[in-house]
Amino acid sequence: MRYLTFALAKGRLAKKTLTYLEKMGIEMEEMKDPDTRKLIFVNEDLRIKMFLSKASDVPTYVEYGAADIGVVGKDTILEEGRKLYEVMDLGFGKCTMCVCGPESARELLQHQQLIRVASKYPNIAKDYFNNIKHQTVEVIKLHGSVELAPIVGLAEVIVDIVETGTTLKENGLMVLEEICPLSARVVVNQVSMKMENERITGILNALKKVM
Repeated sequence: MRYLTFALAKGRLAKKTLTYLEKMGIEMEEMKDPDTRKLIFVNEDLRIKMFLSKASDVPTYVEYGAADIGVVGKDTILEEGRKLYEVMDLGFGKCTMCVCGPESARELLQHQQLIRVASKYPNIAKDYFNNIKHQTVEVIKLHGSVELAPIVGLAEVIVDIVETGTTLKENGLMVLEEICPLSARVVVNQVSMKMENERITGILNALKKVM
C-alpha cells in the first residue's frame, strides 16, 4: 500500500485540521513539537505522510501530485486557480472576501468608473470586477497591509478578507460589497481521486463524522 500524502496550510488551519485527524485516529505526534526541524511527518501504520506548507503552495503540491490531499482556505483555491478537486467544506476559518474602502468610494463602484483596486488577491479582484461587475479597473498587487492603499491614495478600494471588520473601522474603511464566503476546504489531486478512491473516500467520510 503506497503512502497517502497530506499538505496542510501552516498556522491555524493546520492546527485545527490535526485535531480532527486525531479524532479519526490519524496521529502525527512529531508535528506538535514546535522545535522540530523535520519537513515531512510519517505515520507508518496508516501509510500516511504529512507536511506543512505556505498556504499559497498547497494547491500547487496537490495539482502536481506531490500531495494527494490538501487542506487550505477557499481564498487560496480561487486565487491560485489550480486543477484539482475541491471535495469538502470543513466549515472553520470562516470569513468573507470583500471590496472595502471609504464611504466616498461607494459611488465609484455604482457608476462603473475606472478605479484602482489594491489587493493581495489580484486574480480574485480581476475576476470579480471583469466578469461579475463588468467594471474596468486597474488592479495593484500588494503583499502587506492593503488597508493602507486607500488612505495614502494608491487605490480607491481594496479587495481583502474580512473576519471581524475591526481593522477596517479603525482606519475609516468599511465593507462596500461582498464577493464570496470563505472557509477551510479539502482538495484532492485528480489522479489520486481515481487511483486511491476507496482510501480517500474513506478518509473524507470519517472526517465528516468527527466534524
